[in-house]
Formats: sequence, structure tokens, C-alpha cells
Amino acid sequence: MDFDPQLCEAMRLDPRHAANVRVLVMTGYGLNCEDETAAGFQRLGCAVDRVHVGDLIAESSADRLSRWDVLAFIGGFSFGDHVASGRVYANRLRYRLGEGLARFVDRGGLAVGMCNGFQTMVKLGILPGFDRPQGELAPQQASLVSNERLGYYDGWVTMRADAQSPCVWTRGVDRIELPSRHGEGKLVYGSSGLRERLDGAHQIPLRYVDGDGDPTREWPHNPNGSEGGAGALCDASGRLFGLMPHPEAFLYAENHPRWRARRDAGDERTWGEGVALLANGVRAAIEAR
Repeated sequence: MDFDPQLCEAMRLDPRHAANVRVLVMTGYGLNCEDETAAGFQRLGCAVDRVHVGDLIAESSADRLSRWDVLAFIGGFSFGDHVASGRVYANRLRYRLGEGLARFVDRGGLAVGMCNGFQTMVKLGILPGFDRPQGELAPQQASLVSNERLGYYDGWVTMRADAQSPCVWTRGVDRIELPSRHGEGKLVYGSSGLRERLDGAHQIPLRYVDGDGDPTREWPHNPNGSEGGAGALCDASGRLFGLMPHPEAFLYAENHPRWRARRDAGDERTWGEGVALLANGVRAAIEAR
């Protein structure tokens, strides 16, 4: 995918700086969203590497992830979603790449996980990441389980961002529509006080909302039934972010099912709203440099 200078301008990104941001799109084991994820970052001018996780594991250096600024945990069906979505993949990463991931987080790297990638980040303990020992990954504290209305749901959802969240990926975002497709997206908590802790720290940066713009757990506005409409998590720094919908699947205005109606109503954007989330991550990586 070619760099799009007009998109960079619309996202208020300096292409000279964006070109220095290196993104790792981790592939393999049944994951299947590498092309659209890579395309989103490439259109913003980033240098993107698609690397099979098996090749990363084969490297002996504990600093094997140090050459990248952003890690992308992509969507798909890792290991066929056997046992539970993201479970086998998360275990493989924890025990074969855990030290490298911990070092990446410790040095201030950014990460984004979409759908299966979000499920994996949560099961890895990267999200929400509370009480993480230095040099290690935190234990798993939450999970994403089967939708309340059982079955795989494929549809578009509307989400609202928490303006007080530390999440760098949702800066400046208010209301956003995104495609969502999953069968296990209900966020549950491993302890009674975890949801209150997340709410208090504003680490639920995106929530599903109904037609009135209010957070909801009702189907189909909320496809999985998560309490409080929770559809995403970030860590305390805001650099690590995961969400169930697919921003990488909304890169162009034409991806939206009502794009003609939007255009006729005066929406002149040629880019999809998912790009705004990715651009925020790139901007944060530039600032970190």
C-alpha cells in the first residue's frame, strides 16, 4: 500500500516524522488481518514489517522487539480459537516471547490489538496491566468470553470515547463507527473491584452506545453484552490499547455501508474513521521519539 500524503495532511501528521515510525505486524497461526493493518499504517507513511511470530521466537536476543516503535496484534482466529479466543496464542507469546514483550513495554513502546489481538493482549496481561512487575508481564486480570447472545455477530457499531482516558489512541475522538465481527467479546473481570478500578482510572476508552449516545449492553448496539458498554481497554500509560471492533477494516469512506448517504449529507471525507485511531498511535510514537 502506497503512502497517502493527503491522508497524512488530514490527520495532521508530518510525513517526515511518520517515516521514522516502525511498526511490527505480527502474523501467523491463523491470524488473517495483516494486509489491512499494514495498509493502514503504510498509508500514514510508517515503515511496516510483517513478521511471522515463529520467526520472532526463533531469534535468541531478548531485545528482539527493540527495533520497532509500535506492535500490532492483529485480528483473525489464532490457533483456530481452540480452548478460547486468543488463549493458546497468548500462552505461546508469554512463554516464548514474554521477556521481549516486557522489555518493549518497559522502554515505552506502543501497542494496539484488534479483536483477536485484543483478546490476546488481555489474556497476556498486557491489558489492563495493573501491578506489573518490572521486567515481567502482568498476570491475566480480565478476559473476553462468549457473547451473551450466543454466536458470531458481524455488523457495524457506534462507540463513544472517554475524553478523560489516558489512551493516546483515542485522543480527539468523540463518536466513531466501526465494523465489528466476533463471537467472544464480552469483557469480564477477574476480581470484584477491577471494573471500579478501570472506571476510576478511565481505562475503558471506548464504549458501545445506543441511538441516544448512551453506553449500553443491549444487542445489537452492543454485540456482546459487556457491562457498561465496555468495548476497549488501555493500560495506565495509555500507550497500550485494545478494542473488539476493527479500525483497520475502515480505512476508506467507501468501506462504510452507508457511504453514499454520508456523502450526500455533506461528509466529504475520503478516509475511514478507523484511520484516526491508527494516526493517533503514530503521533504518540513520534512524540515518544
